[in-house]
Amino acid sequence: MINQFETIISALIQPGDSEDTFYLLDPKKHFHEERTDDASIAQNLNASFLITLAGSKHPASKQAKQYLTHMLDSPAWGYAAKFYLNGIRLIHQEIETLCQQDSEFSNRLRGLSEWIAGGISRDNTEEAAEKIWSVFFPEATGILEDKQGCQDSLRNKRAVKITAPSTNPICNPAQEILFTSNVLFTLPQASKSIDDLPLSESIKKKLHQAISEPQLFWYDHPIQIGIEPEKNEVLHGLSGLSQALEFEKRYGNALPDARLKCLLSVSVTHRGIHDLVKKYLEDELSRFSSLSNIDVYLFTEADTRRLIEEVLTPAAKSYLRHTHPGELFEVFGVDGEYGRHYSFLKAVAALWSILIQPEVKATFKIDLDQTFPQEKLMQETGASAFDHFKTPLWGASGFDDYGQPVELGMIAGFLVNAADIEKSLFTPDVKYPNRAFDPDEFIFFSTLPQACSTEAEMMTRYNSNKFDGVQTCIQRVHVTGGTNRPFTPSFIGRAEDQAYILSVFPNESKKLAYVHKDGLVMSHNKEMFAQEAIRSAHVGKLIGDYIRILYFSAYARAITNDIAALKNFQDPFTGCFISKIPTTVVYLRFALKAASFYNSDQENEGFEFIENGAKRILDALDFIQGENSMLKQAYEKEHLGWNLYYDTLSAIERMLDRGDEFALKLREKAQGIINECHVKLRS
Repeated sequence: MINQFETIISALIQPGDSEDTFYLLDPKKHFHEERTDDASIAQNLNASFLITLAGSKHPASKQAKQYLTHMLDSPAWGYAAKFYLNGIRLIHQEIETLCQQDSEFSNRLRGLSEWIAGGISRDNTEEAAEKIWSVFFPEATGILEDKQGCQDSLRNKRAVKITAPSTNPICNPAQEILFTSNVLFTLPQASKSIDDLPLSESIKKKLHQAISEPQLFWYDHPIQIGIEPEKNEVLHGLSGLSQALEFEKRYGNALPDARLKCLLSVSVTHRGIHDLVKKYLEDELSRFSSLSNIDVYLFTEADTRRLIEEVLTPAAKSYLRHTHPGELFEVFGVDGEYGRHYSFLKAVAALWSILIQPEVKATFKIDLDQTFPQEKLMQETGASAFDHFKTPLWGASGFDDYGQPVELGMIAGFLVNAADIEKSLFTPDVKYPNRAFDPDEFIFFSTLPQACSTEAEMMTRYNSNKFDGVQTCIQRVHVTGGTNRPFTPSFIGRAEDQAYILSVFPNESKKLAYVHKDGLVMSHNKEMFAQEAIRSAHVGKLIGDYIRILYFSAYARAITNDIAALKNFQDPFTGCFISKIPTTVVYLRFALKAASFYNSDQENEGFEFIENGAKRILDALDFIQGENSMLKQAYEKEHLGWNLYYDTLSAIERMLDRGDEFALKLREKAQGIINECHVKLRS
């Protein structure tokens, strides 16, 4: 089947005899061996990969492969040459293996090869996309042809028939909901001198040292230390939360002295700024006067480590007779990829309820570039944010479209972009594309199933007999924010909220699910103040999206052998990130995107993309390789860790009920640690 695969690649990267022939791009134009500057070498390597992948059907394939092999000995570029050469081997292996195991895929590959070999007119671009997607991205097929039909089908698949509303719904959100968020910090803007920033000399000194360190983690738009207050995401989000409570007080939905509890995990991109960010953030918050309705708690890795060593570990040893719990408790922390601090922000609510504030029933995670548009909520839904939280759907039980019992123990609202909010709260934040596709989007185009899912899931209103919000509702798989004990593995660096729900599959008993609450809308404001951070993080975010395909595909296989059932439920989004040929998709998508940067005269971006992407994707490939991969081992260990965490909290709760002296001391210890995390704000 490699011959058919090479036929496909050859047709996609070579201009035909006619100017009207369809092809994606011509990497031969990027291949210039005589150029030896870094940007050109990166371009040559990427072009050589695409040409070599076409095999003998491309006239320059021998020359291209020789170039890749020669560059293996380069001190500066050997790793990238290895990345591309490994890719060719891994792709061939993946395609051959799947064709032997999956006759349907083999037939689709053969069909595309025969169809594309006949030549395609540029007038048939949409038909070409459908044909190519049938092999590389089947989750997108059919959506463009029948958007409404796909939306209706997906909405029906998400249907839940309610058998019992919540027996303990939220009544007082200000007191019963613990609000959480992650705060992500990185180095100052490259365009600004550290010495000119309004920071203490000790912080400046540490920043100078951190600049030379390698970046450990990549976030979408981390806060740049020293950024102006009006562009600081933490100040923006907390101020919005405080204003939301002020509205609820005027509306009579909260007592005049009510205060929200907001827990923030503090994570960093570079190790050298770990020890300074808490002091920096405390200083910033202490100068800000618009947070009179909030109690803010900051948790760094050091704080979570204290909870492990002084509370959780002693409890596990005493009550569960666990001899070495410390290593398993390492799952409880905030430094690292998105998955790690996301799980912390979910799991800390149980600890808080047992040891700090028993009246807490639930947690709600927000991103700090989001705010509740209370006036518009009242205008368009007739209810405030807190009213929506009081829905008896949150905690309800029912049966899904497959007849499986579900517990709607989690709640999901949705976002509207700030620029669209005056049109309507019910304006999709991800829209169907109305432009020509980029080359890499013929291989993987998550925007399309994401737009379908946004319309089908997030835009559902409970105003019909089919979905009335009382007897019927929908559950959510696509989200933006018990015995199942779900968690997101700490290696997940993108879509951590969607990975969270994967951990409850499969489940023989009642399955935990997100309930869709129509009207629970937040305004997405990142474009208003975080443009510099978004631009700085753009390339890193792109690479993280490719790694997401590798990790989600491998993670799904670590969870279950029934990938078809899992994908059937998760498709089209986020199931599209669980691919039958993840390595092939990632390499092709990566190489086509890199070539597109150069086609658009974005040499700096292309160079950064290849330089960083080759390293990060190589590491990711190592992490997922083998039947007993490092990813699978990490997942299994973390599964044990989270089970131990909840078992330990349950044991503490039982002993507190009995008035056990040691449990009372543990609670006192936990309260002391939490109090030290409390930020003293200006009144």
